[in-house]
Amino acid sequence: MIKELLFLLLGGLGFFFFGMRIMSEGLKKIAGERLKAILHTVTKLPIIGVAVGALVTCLIQSSSATSVMVVGFVNAGLLTLRHAISVIMGANIGTTFTAWLVSSMSVFKVTDYALPFVAIGFAVNTFGRTKNARFWGQVLLGFGILFIGLGFMKDAFEPLKNTQHVKDIFVMFSRNPLLGVLVGLLFTVLLQSSSATIAIVQVLAFNGVISFPAAIPLILGDNIGTTITAQLAAVGTNLTARRTAMFHTLFNVIGVGYMLFFVYNGWFVRFVDFIIPGSITLRNVMFYIAVSHSLFNVTNTFLFLPFIGGLERLCIWLVPKKKGAVEMEPQYLERHLLNTPAIAIEQARRETARMLGVASESVSIAARSFLENSINRLKMVPELEQTVDNLQSEITQYLVELSQRDLSDSESESLPVLIHSVNDVERVGDHSENIVELVERRVEKKLPFTDDAIKELRLMWDELYTMMIEAQTALRKSDFKIAKSVLAREDRINHLQVKLKKAHVNRLNQRRCDFKSGIVFLDFVDNLEKIGDHLANIAQGVIGEMRWQLQTKFEKVS
Repeated sequence: MIKELLFLLLGGLGFFFFGMRIMSEGLKKIAGERLKAILHTVTKLPIIGVAVGALVTCLIQSSSATSVMVVGFVNAGLLTLRHAISVIMGANIGTTFTAWLVSSMSVFKVTDYALPFVAIGFAVNTFGRTKNARFWGQVLLGFGILFIGLGFMKDAFEPLKNTQHVKDIFVMFSRNPLLGVLVGLLFTVLLQSSSATIAIVQVLAFNGVISFPAAIPLILGDNIGTTITAQLAAVGTNLTARRTAMFHTLFNVIGVGYMLFFVYNGWFVRFVDFIIPGSITLRNVMFYIAVSHSLFNVTNTFLFLPFIGGLERLCIWLVPKKKGAVEMEPQYLERHLLNTPAIAIEQARRETARMLGVASESVSIAARSFLENSINRLKMVPELEQTVDNLQSEITQYLVELSQRDLSDSESESLPVLIHSVNDVERVGDHSENIVELVERRVEKKLPFTDDAIKELRLMWDELYTMMIEAQTALRKSDFKIAKSVLAREDRINHLQVKLKKAHVNRLNQRRCDFKSGIVFLDFVDNLEKIGDHLANIAQGVIGEMRWQLQTKFEKVS
């Protein structure tokens, strides 16, 4: 009996997971890139984020997949922590759709039609004329396989309804809800699917093995267990992404914590019984469990929705910024300052200077790694580059919004200059990625460099490093004198480029230099020179803006 039960259970779970995956992949393909576009619509209103999270999760049939996607978007700088919080709240609501889907098994006996669904789905997927038709066939195929799995699980648990020992174990969960929560948590962590855990609980209840009150703690534990996926996805990501994963865990743990009070005194069960007419039977108990799952997540979401700001601050406190960590989000772009253009422009300039500091750090790590022939610190460069890209997007959007305000002539003239500077800073960051490729090529292929070559490259790099610091200072302070110093350094960088190339040709002629090493040498020199060009553009922007300001003052005096 035990052997047959295990085979049916494991096989049923396999079919359930396989069907869920096929159906989910089909729905993703139908939605395509629209899923990402939907997530990008999360802007100012948290309620929109909740709706988007619920919708995306219903489409892909997995809150874990949504939370992983959200963590990925936050890591890439496409979503802020606040926006991600509302989307994850919605994902918790969207994941309850699977429980409603499973409950239809008892109402409509969908399992009786699972095989025809498989046949029709396979036929449409194989012979469909269009891609969308084939994808819909995949959805039907997955739907059918999912319910075949549920049918096997139902058959596996049926003998247990007459086993008093098993019933006593589950009665203990209703008497000790904390134990039930722990079991539900462990089940979900092991299965890596909250939908599978809920489905098992529903099938157990449908077979009379477990009572409805005993199912509630298992459902609550399931909601905590599902957060492990986001935590795993956040390993190795940036600070904000880790805070997003922490919110998912925090949100569900707090929700389960206060809901246990209502479970212990029986109010939760009585409330569900109150809102659903009729008595609980084996025929409708799946429906009761689906309602309970939705009730918990909807209540939890709308209870905490007004306190997103507080939850955000709590996540920041729980996952503090480590020394040397990069803050991806803007620090100076205050929206309420847009109605005071002069101050808003100054804030945008400060943010651009900070962006240049991040780009300079990225270039510094890459260049020093090249000179030291080491790849140990290169893993920091992608995160710094993502931060630069994110800041470019945020600053540009801020300046576009500012351009729609009532601006003076000098303010209007300074905006395009600042936008050009932002773009130049972004290109500086791009060159760090180019240099990373050169470092990896040098290390992997063990390319030799002469002492003279390294000495020359260090000379050029020291000049560029000083130039980056001066450019950042000139931009932050709008300092005309320092900006002119940056332009003077560009001339020296250009002379060094020519000088280093000539020296390289001489080494080649003397056969002191490896040919492949020489190509990497020249690429490194060219990247440094191009970075100098972008820094010079930034300095020219500072000088040009100062001239326009002086000209405007002169015209007013005249």
